[in-house]
Amino acid sequence: MAEDKKKLLEKPWSIPCEALFEGLSISPDRGLTSKDVRRGRKRYGENRLRAAKNKPALKIFIEQFKNFIILLLALAAITSFSFGHWLEGVSIFLAIVLNTLIGFFTEIKAVRSMEALRELSRVTAKVLRDGKVKEIFSEKLVPGDIVLLEAGDIVSADLRLWEASKLGVDESSLTGESESVKKGVETIEKENPLAERSNMVFKGTSITGGSGKGVVVATGMETELGKIADLTEQAREEISPLEKRLTRLGHRLIWITLVIAGFVIISGAVAGKDLVLIIETAIALAVAAIPEGLPIVATLALARGMWRMANHNAIMNRLSAVETLGATTIICTDKTGTLTENQMTVTKIVLPSQGSNDKEEVDVNGNNQNENRFSQEDRLLEPNDHAALYEALLTGVLCNNAGLKNDNPFEAGLGVGDPTEIALLVAGAKAGLYRAKVLNDSMPEKREVAFDPATKLMATFHKSDGAYRVAVKGAPETLLEKCAFKGTLGAQNDISEDEKEDWLRCNRQLAETGLRVLAVAGKIVGHIDEDPYEKLHFLGLIGFFDPPRKGVKDAITACQKAGIRVVMVTGDQPVTAENIGRDLGLDTENSSQAHHGRALKSPSEMSEREKHELLKGSIFARVAPEQKLNLILLHQKEGGVVAMTGDGVNDAPALKKADIGIAMGRRGTQVAKEAADMVLKDDMFNTIVVAISQGRAIFDSIRRFILYLLSGNVSEIMIVAFALLAGAPLPLLPLQILYLNMIGDVFPALALGIGKGDASKMNRPPRDSGEPILTNRHWLSIGAYGLLISMSVLAAFAMALLWLQMDGKKAVTISFLTLAFARLWHVFNMRDEGSNLLVNDITKNAFIWGALVLCALLLVLAVYAPQLSIVLHMVHPGKSGWLLILGMSLMPLVIGQTLKGTNGFNKRKEI
Repeated sequence: MAEDKKKLLEKPWSIPCEALFEGLSISPDRGLTSKDVRRGRKRYGENRLRAAKNKPALKIFIEQFKNFIILLLALAAITSFSFGHWLEGVSIFLAIVLNTLIGFFTEIKAVRSMEALRELSRVTAKVLRDGKVKEIFSEKLVPGDIVLLEAGDIVSADLRLWEASKLGVDESSLTGESESVKKGVETIEKENPLAERSNMVFKGTSITGGSGKGVVVATGMETELGKIADLTEQAREEISPLEKRLTRLGHRLIWITLVIAGFVIISGAVAGKDLVLIIETAIALAVAAIPEGLPIVATLALARGMWRMANHNAIMNRLSAVETLGATTIICTDKTGTLTENQMTVTKIVLPSQGSNDKEEVDVNGNNQNENRFSQEDRLLEPNDHAALYEALLTGVLCNNAGLKNDNPFEAGLGVGDPTEIALLVAGAKAGLYRAKVLNDSMPEKREVAFDPATKLMATFHKSDGAYRVAVKGAPETLLEKCAFKGTLGAQNDISEDEKEDWLRCNRQLAETGLRVLAVAGKIVGHIDEDPYEKLHFLGLIGFFDPPRKGVKDAITACQKAGIRVVMVTGDQPVTAENIGRDLGLDTENSSQAHHGRALKSPSEMSEREKHELLKGSIFARVAPEQKLNLILLHQKEGGVVAMTGDGVNDAPALKKADIGIAMGRRGTQVAKEAADMVLKDDMFNTIVVAISQGRAIFDSIRRFILYLLSGNVSEIMIVAFALLAGAPLPLLPLQILYLNMIGDVFPALALGIGKGDASKMNRPPRDSGEPILTNRHWLSIGAYGLLISMSVLAAFAMALLWLQMDGKKAVTISFLTLAFARLWHVFNMRDEGSNLLVNDITKNAFIWGALVLCALLLVLAVYAPQLSIVLHMVHPGKSGWLLILGMSLMPLVIGQTLKGTNGFNKRKEI
């Protein structure tokens, strides 16, 4: 039996569907049973390609030695050994080991975080199992599963199609064919090449239009994509623009420090200093001046930021998008499900009266079994006794691709599919019309004409009493044009153009109350191939209520306060959009009048006046996917950094073109999720705002880390350089510089780089997307802070020698400890200007306090641990020495905080 099934699956495109179902023992109406699934998973395993190997720890460790810092340290060690300075040589060797271990553990943390983040974004598939439609993770598919396909899906396995309605597939990932391929169900020859297997869809391709059903015939590495994956399973590691800029900055600093090292050697030689000591000092300064942790901290900060976003339901698909978030100036957002609850409920049905031009309004209510459901002017209605109401509800149930869970309209998490279609199923279920029962008992579906975004119409054909009932739903303005009659299908009441205009007015009135409106229609035909949209019977309007989400108005206000414009872009009618827009406060820039999508032409076709008006617009309605693209281009040409939300397959170009493409995790198609930079697991607008805040915080944290690191390193260079120029003894020794480098460049700096930030980030305008990591003002700040610290250290050194009459070794200890503690206290100078002196994002960062305690302990050990103090040439500074260290090390902090209060080194908008 197993061998027979294996042969069936070898070339399934050449086998009729009926034979395939029979051979695999599958019921096309019920799908696999739970027992079949367990058996299939045990035999075939999970439906996944062989995963690219995670970066081994050994490789990460070895890569630590491919580092310019390590080469400089090795050169210093060799120099020491060659001149017989064994203690210094061994100490530098230990410094190499410590530097390597610190780099290794920091990098492995970042790498493992990034690898774990990839598991958060998983593809799902809709399957028929045990007679019910279920949504499962694609890894759980097994051969024999019945998969339901619709526009926007990523195909999760190789499928043999047995139903296809206008099904188009993008197979460029497999065949290189850029045009969408039309699919059918007819059996084809055995030896047809992959590109000509028109009744098959393959793993990794995407559905561009239409709908269909298929049976899984291959999973995992047995799929066509799996066979290719054997050749191309190595993925290129993504490097974000921020990391590239940091790497370039590091390279520039290397050359600068080499020049400085050369200057120190020449100056020392001219001053008659010990050549070996000067060379070692120059190398130590070069090591100290280069912030080797730049790329690692960037990766770690981005990874931790992505984790925080993931915890707030924002999954980042691309590392590079994290930094772009912080520069976002425009958010173009959908209405339904993002600004609103996405809990569609049918609340109003307007029906044509039989034999007159009047209308009947029916209120729909009832959220539990005990409430009344359909009423008209306080009179309860039974749908079975009201033909027009019954047919409208039946049409909504038939022309539908969603499914209810347990057929219970009152259960939380109502069903699987589009929220509007679920709402129609719920309304029908309240009248006792359950789609699965209707299809099985009396009206099996025989043809579907998939929803077309251009016409905004969808139709299904159902076998009924020897003929075919056509059920149609769509936008009222489009559907009414297709109608020749009104009322129930058995009547022949003509509908005039004046009546159509009257119904459009009714549509607008419903929309003005905030309802989303669909029209339903139908007819009886004799052949399945007839045009579904010709001479229809208009059955009525159905109004859906979707309330604004709680907190969205506050989130929009927060965006506006942060200098970010929010623009609603919806497919709904203008009046509906205007109503929601007013409620949410989107009419502050312009009037609350919505711009129609047809105004969004290509920017090259617009006049300057049109551009000006559209750039001010906050509400756009009846917007087609291609018009979203024009809106993005319009804002980008004006220098905007645009975030755009989307959920459909046709949104993919706009999501790719936007600076930040944002897909909906719940209602979004897999194609949209693949094209986006960020996926919202909860579809909430508030999540976008949180993500932008995190993006700003990450960039600021990395910038703060660099500012802190370079200002401290510059101070070391200044101390040695000024001492040499003055002909004074060296205030710092090579091993002391290396020891301080390992303390100050790692723990406090890393703590700054992974800070969470605070709400103040959203109280200022977005940074310029082209702004460098360090502006001219930051470079001035680095020089100023470095000078401030170096002057404090040199003053302490001079006071120890001249005032306290200390010997050289004790004076050097004083200068080293003053520098070390000054650099530790300097971390508090990194707070944002204008923030509270005692309560700010620095003082609230627990990692910083931990780093300060650890570093203070390591500095005390440098003085009092016998072996370490010998290596570092440290001695007990005495009570007067400690008072001098404490007082002088606090001077840069006191002066820095004073200057911050008077618009000193940094401006809030740049730090």
